[in-house]
Amino acid sequence: MPAPEVSAEALAARLSAVGLTTRVEGHLRHTSIEAELPESLSAETWQEVLEVVAAADRFGLLATSLGGRTLWAAVHKAVPATGDVGGPGHQR
Repeated sequence: MPAPEVSAEALAARLSAVGLTTRVEGHLRHTSIEAELPESLSAETWQEVLEVVAAADRFGLLATSLGGRTLWAAVHKAVPATGDVGGPGHQR
């Protein structure tokens, strides 16, 4: 398994260790980790969660008007060292 996927799985495992149910999904340029947050978390758990997602390349929190909260994090996949990195229409 390539390094970004290993990193994403490690982040998901750490979030699971604090009691969150996670989903990991591969995308073209990144691997995402999502977890639904319960209505309340202790300050200690929030601290642990923030330490975990700080290791990701990006992270955030989606909150809905219905009270749902989804934590997300993304780990970028490596860019090829040579070749057509940007795809069609991109300068090299």
